[in-house]
Amino acid sequence: MLTLYDDPISSNGYKVRLILLLTGKPFRVVNLDILNGETRTPEFLAINPNGKIPTLVFEDGRVLSESNAILFHCAEGTDYLPSEPFKRAQVLQWLFWEQYSHEPNIATSRFLRQHRELTEDVLAMLEAKKAPGEAALALMERHLTSHIFLVAESFSIADIALYAYTHVAEEGGFALDGYSAIRAWIKRVENVPGFISMSEASGGAV
Repeated sequence: MLTLYDDPISSNGYKVRLILLLTGKPFRVVNLDILNGETRTPEFLAINPNGKIPTLVFEDGRVLSESNAILFHCAEGTDYLPSEPFKRAQVLQWLFWEQYSHEPNIATSRFLRQHRELTEDVLAMLEAKKAPGEAALALMERHLTSHIFLVAESFSIADIALYAYTHVAEEGGFALDGYSAIRAWIKRVENVPGFISMSEASGGAV
């Protein structure tokens, strides 16, 4: 059985739980409290020297980290990852963009608002992330105005990767009222067969 090291507060972890549940892969979860340094212990650093979750350990002892890399591996051979080379590259394009332009602004703002005291320094950080975060949402809005899903008009791990933090963007101070295409896409993702919400997936080990 696969072992997933995770923290229920992490949307990056939610991505992995969701793809494992959608693909029917049996797994168990070891929850670590990132706020209390449980990913920085010698025991966990021996598993993942980067000290980050999610981390997936395979039955044979191999270890894979980075949420989008895990998504890509777990989706191999399924409908959640296109087999056609250019469409696969488009999926990767969105995965890379999510980690470079979306997550550092929208996800980080959510974390700061939920788990840090709003000191002047933190408020300055939040203000600095506002414009690039809105730019990321605007890019998604333009694309989704003419597309049902992000790649090839079918649900894929690109949608999982972007849904994870977009659907909770308002918790980071990014109102979605002005993004009608994104809100419609969120509903389409949530209507995908087998979809499980973040709260449900937090208890989703089998």
